Formats: sequence, C-alpha cells, structure tokens
Amino acid sequence: MRKRTVFYLFLIFTLVPLIELSLLIKIGSLIGFWRTVAIILITGLGGAYLARAQGFSTIYAIKRDIAEGRFPAERLLDGAIILFGAALLITPGLITDFIGLSCMFPASRQLFKTPLKKYLKNKFFGKDYNINQ
Repeated sequence: MRKRTVFYLFLIFTLVPLIELSLLIKIGSLIGFWRTVAIILITGLGGAYLARAQGFSTIYAIKRDIAEGRFPAERLLDGAIILFGAALLITPGLITDFIGLSCMFPASRQLFKTPLKKYLKNKFFGKDYNINQ
C-alpha cells in the first residue's frame, strides 16, 4: 500500500471519529443527552429503512435493465453509492449520518455519482478517452 493511501486512511479513521465525537458532545450539551441519543437513533433507523428500500429498488432496476438487454452501469453506480451510504449510516455520528442519508436520495446521489464516474473513467481508460466512441 502506498504511503499516501495509509495517510488518508489514518486521517479518515482518526479525524472523522474525533470530529463526530466533539460534535456529539457539543450538541449533547446544547439540547441534552437523551435528545442527542434520540436524534442518533432516529437517523439510524430512518437511514436503515431508506437504505433497504433504495437498495431493493436498485436491485430490481438492475434486473430490469439486464432483462431488456442493457448494461446497468448507472444502476450499479447507484448501488455502490447506496452501499457506501448505508455503511456511513451504521457509523454513529451526525456528519456521517448526513452524508449517508444524502446517498439514499436519487437527486442528492447525483452529487456523488458524477465525480465517481469521472474518477472511474480516468482510472480505467485515461483522461483522453471519450466514452461515446
């Protein structure tokens, strides 16, 4: 593994929990412990429901695309983003819940899908490749 990758993973696994913890402590001091716990539980349960519903919807769309003879590239990206969002929703914290919830809605999912498509195109085909060739 490259040093830069290890550094980024270190930042993600140390800074994100520290920021989440400090935010939870701050919010807990403002609105109270039990209300903070309630917010975390509600976003977690609501997110789990949304992740399940969006996941099944995407699976059915993938099956439909395959049955119609189309490669489900867009649907596969949707599925990957939904899976990423579900993983964030499992992680306790308000920032990760917000990002995870934004992965569940098709309109906000597009904010993740566009850069992901660009990254994958550059990674696999190079920057000068025209996908419509």
